[in-house]
Amino acid sequence: MRPWDNGAVEDAGVDGARSQPLRDVLERDHREVDSAVERYADGSASGADARPALQQAVDDLRRHIYVEEELLFPSLRAAGMLGPIMVMLREHGQMWPVLDELDQQLRDDAGDDVLGTACRGLLDLLQSHNPKEEQILYPQVDGVLGPDATLRVHEFLEAGRLPAGWQCQHLARARGDA
Repeated sequence: MRPWDNGAVEDAGVDGARSQPLRDVLERDHREVDSAVERYADGSASGADARPALQQAVDDLRRHIYVEEELLFPSLRAAGMLGPIMVMLREHGQMWPVLDELDQQLRDDAGDDVLGTACRGLLDLLQSHNPKEEQILYPQVDGVLGPDATLRVHEFLEAGRLPAGWQCQHLARARGDA
């Protein structure tokens, strides 16, 4: 079993999703995460009922970073996009501790004001980071990745699980793990 395979049975909608350009799928991922974080950052979402959506956004952003670093960046790096990838890795390293903080705050049942502050910090990072990916890297993805790599990305985005203990490459390197 592949690390991103959780044994989920494919449904009829999967093939349609796989036919979408990865660029569109990745940008939609950005919008969905951003939207959930924005709702907490601006106070329109709060309380116990809103926390699962925020936790899902944190989890989804971690998975998105994994997809980029493990499944997209190697091919983009081989295609000569080393500089932009280095910037993205560094920025992922800035986001990861904020995601750790949000995870901890959600476990500790922190107040909405505390969560909102962390969400505003994450949103500031995302608003700087996402346009770079969308304008520089994502236009290259569909042309650079082969069909097998494209399929792996779609599969992971549909049903993959982040490997236990995985963290972004920038922090892993800083700790000496990579």
